Amino acid sequence: METKQQKINKKTFGGLALRGYDPVAYFTEGRPVKGHKEFTYEYAGAHWRFASAGNRDLFAADPEKYAPQYGGFCAWGISQAKFFDGDPQIWKVVGGKLYVNYNKEIEKTWEQDIPGFIGKADNNWPAMEVEHRNVLTIHV
Repeated sequence: METKQQKINKKTFGGLALRGYDPVAYFTEGRPVKGHKEFTYEYAGAHWRFASAGNRDLFAADPEKYAPQYGGFCAWGISQAKFFDGDPQIWKVVGGKLYVNYNKEIEKTWEQDIPGFIGKADNNWPAMEVEHRNVLTIHV
């Protein structure tokens, strides 16, 4: 299966996506759950942690289904064409997709027009993803 390579927010947590939270748990348990080091999977250049081997296997079978949108960066920030860290405890599943935001204040703003902000972020993300990859490449 060919997977879409995307830029993942992992810079501030030593290569860990979602700060080590299990992306599958948002869908199966409806809440953020810390992953464990023994249940790790590498995808898109980041290490993903899971609460169980079962969750890891679900993710491995279809990472795009479970990975947060915009690589785990703040959804509202991407709608504004800015990179903000995404807090895995500030989240929402919309239309079967996981979104995270920077903090509760930003989340309140985002919730005022979720479809509008998702539309803007979807338009901004392709160019921002390339720009961010180039910036990281320059600084490495």
